[in-house]
Amino acid sequence: MKDYSKNVDLLFETSWEVCNKIGGIYTVLSSKAKTLHDLYKDKLIFIGPDVWTEENPSPYFTEVPSLLRRWRENALFTEGVSVRVGRWEIPGRPVAVLVKFDGLYRTKNEFYGRLWDLYGVDSLHAYGDYDEGMAFGRAAAMVIESLTAFLKADPAKVVAHFDEWTTASGLLALKADMPAAATVFTTHATSIGRSICGNGKPLYDYLRGYNGDQMAAELNMQSKHSLEKAAAHAADSFTTVSDITAKEAEQLLERRPAVTPNGFEMNFVPGRTRYNAARKAARAAFLRVARALTGVDYTDDTFIIATSGRCEYRNKGIDMFLDSLKKLGEGEAPGRRVLAFVLVPAWCGGPRADLEHALVMDEHSRLADPVMTHTVNNYNSDPIVGRIHALGFNNDTESRVSVIYVPCYLNGTDGIFNLSYYQLLPGLDATVFASYYEPWGYTPLESIAFGVPTVTTTLAGFGQWILATAPNSFEGSGVRVAERTDSNYQQAVDAITADLRTLIAMPAAEIKDVRAAASAEAVKFLWTDFIKYYLTAYNEAIASAKSRKQK
Repeated sequence: MKDYSKNVDLLFETSWEVCNKIGGIYTVLSSKAKTLHDLYKDKLIFIGPDVWTEENPSPYFTEVPSLLRRWRENALFTEGVSVRVGRWEIPGRPVAVLVKFDGLYRTKNEFYGRLWDLYGVDSLHAYGDYDEGMAFGRAAAMVIESLTAFLKADPAKVVAHFDEWTTASGLLALKADMPAAATVFTTHATSIGRSICGNGKPLYDYLRGYNGDQMAAELNMQSKHSLEKAAAHAADSFTTVSDITAKEAEQLLERRPAVTPNGFEMNFVPGRTRYNAARKAARAAFLRVARALTGVDYTDDTFIIATSGRCEYRNKGIDMFLDSLKKLGEGEAPGRRVLAFVLVPAWCGGPRADLEHALVMDEHSRLADPVMTHTVNNYNSDPIVGRIHALGFNNDTESRVSVIYVPCYLNGTDGIFNLSYYQLLPGLDATVFASYYEPWGYTPLESIAFGVPTVTTTLAGFGQWILATAPNSFEGSGVRVAERTDSNYQQAVDAITADLRTLIAMPAAEIKDVRAAASAEAVKFLWTDFIKYYLTAYNEAIASAKSRKQK
């Protein structure tokens, strides 16, 4: 096939997480942006939602009044769409257009009728955030059309990449209104697959028996599933992030996607000369907060472990992480005291005032409920709080394993740590991501990039990639991949517990080698190499669009 990917007039990528940090998709886009910008310069334009106000501005976006000024001043968005243009404050500083789309709600029914007529998209059963995603995607398509015309770009040399169902309406609208453009649709996790897991149903043992349309009706997901499926079939190139999600998409959306695995940029990681100081500062922060909360004097050789990620109790394996810690504290005592953190943002009510006071006054008296650093608004129904208490973690001086829940975003202004997640990550001795539903899994990749050995599972895309390309051992790659299925929960708990015991018992010299192996493995995931999978997708999309035009 001829390579069209370099001969692109404009490359657009649309996502709800452009300049809007929510989860793993932000990491995908923000980490690959520099590599894409090096290739396409300002032909690369990201489009995100303008959900910000003067009182709450985006910390990731800088408006640049001179950038595309004439277009911004003369663009006619007759249905209440407005834009701001600037730079996304990430490595590469690509052009970003933030779109205000609220005005489109007035004509949503006409738009939904059009998508039904053109693509059979069922919006009748819509609820929740469906209208919001539909309006944003539609507004993004308007921006792409308008900028293509203003910049006099050849529509046949425009690649429009849309991420997740929240942008799928944009792909469908663009397909109808600017059919010469090449379209790419990426599902990072199918909406119906996530819903199956979220409802406690076994996804993997019965995957071949599931029909996506049938399950959507059963789980009241008809509209999102219908939209996502239509975009997957309409796109010139349909992609996902791992083989495990490709199988899921093929079964539930009925089209096999190409796999574009996620890379990483090491510019998030402190250099060799700064790393030791960063690790020391992070460990001091963990121990200081733990002492102020529990009144226990955690010594400097305490083994510090954590899990993190989206607040999905079962999907992210938070349940399995806690059960593994409980088992670790039973039987033969670990060689060192273990301090575990659940770094998972929830419905946070803010930092605990008593803990803030203890930190300011440098007090080490035991506080009430010494398992949480922040309050949560749904204390009685939060599954993590409930499980920590049910398992009997007391965090007292007799505890072999202590567990502390940090239910906030670690953005440097949380009121307790006041350090970002990346600033805290080097202070860990290990991480565990016992995922049940994890299309890729950035958190274990981030962990090894910071030289922290990690445990993940065979149900994570990253775990599958390690099994296919690297040694499944701490010494060989810094990673251990535990087998996890729909029916081996306790065996997986036992395996993770054994892996943790192995790390805790390792002599310092061996730990140093393990951390070096982790860092070396992470270098294999650089976007400078992994971007080739996206360039292939762009090339296939352009070729598909060209062949469609010739018919």
